[in-house]
This record gives sequence, structure tokens and C-alpha cells, in this order.
Amino acid sequence: QVNVVIRSSLQSLGEKIEQLRELLLRAVSTRQITQLEGDRRQNLVDELLTRHKQLEASYRNEGPEPDMTRSSLMAGGAKRGVTNPWLLEESEETRALGFDELRQQQRRIIEEQDAGLDALSSIISRQKQMGQEIGNELDEQNEIIDDLTNLVENTDDRLRTQTRHVKMVDKKSTSCG
Repeated sequence: QVNVVIRSSLQSLGEKIEQLRELLLRAVSTRQITQLEGDRRQNLVDELLTRHKQLEASYRNEGPEPDMTRSSLMAGGAKRGVTNPWLLEESEETRALGFDELRQQQRRIIEEQDAGLDALSSIISRQKQMGQEIGNELDEQNEIIDDLTNLVENTDDRLRTQTRHVKMVDKKSTSCG
């Protein structure tokens, strides 16, 4: 009876891993998650598939040292130098939380990040508006400077002309008297 339960559990595990793989492919193709995140999750699914195969081999008493394989499956694997992402040390903050509480905490963190991103977006929008206003003001100031330059040039031309007239009148007055 235990063998039947183990066999059906292994089969169910294989089916669930396959469903997980299909859902992951769908999530990547519909861009619900990024390609980088999809690759990371695909590596985790591949690790699950490998462990599933090891469990099946261990159940059938195949492969080298079945007892060693059984203990290593749950203790982080027999591979050297490869860390198991499932066995990372959990933080004190989340250690006592259940699944629903963890999900609520993740939602709260995501909401806080969204609020921060919204605030950042409004700050950037305000800076953009200020930049555009500064640009408009500079355009107006440049127009004023151009007008002043034209007026100064016109005044300078008239001043030179008047100075020539004065010199001519002065020259005529000295020649007459």
C-alpha cells in the first residue's frame, strides 16, 4: 500500500512539474515575467525535474548508493559547488510567517514599491515641466537679447552717422571763419 502511495505521488509530482513548466513558458511568452526571470525559474524547474528523476530512480533502487541519493535529495543534492535555491537561510522576519502571511507581506512590499515609483514618477514629471519652462524662458530671453543687439547696432550706426555730420559741420565752420 505504501508503494502505491509513493508511485502515485511520484506520478502526481511529475505531472505538476510539467504543468509548472507549461505555465512558466506561457508566462514568458505573454511577457507576464521578464526573460531573465523566466530563465531563472526554468533553472529551478529543471532542478525539480532532476530531483524527480532521482526520486524515481531511488524508489526503484537504481543508481549508485540509493541510500546516499535519498538523503542527498532532501539535503541539497549531491552536486558539489552548486547551491540549492530552496535551502537558502530564511530571514528572521519571515521565518514564523505562513504562506498567506508571506503573500500579504509581498503584496505590501510591492504596494510600497509602487507608491515609491509613483512618487518618483511625479518628481521626474515635475522636473521635466521645470526644464521645459526654463527652456521657454531662455528662448524669450534670447529674443530680447537679439532685439537689444539690433537696437544697439542701429543706435551705433546712427551715432556714427551723426558723429560724421558733426565733424563735417565742425570742419565747415572752421573753414568759414
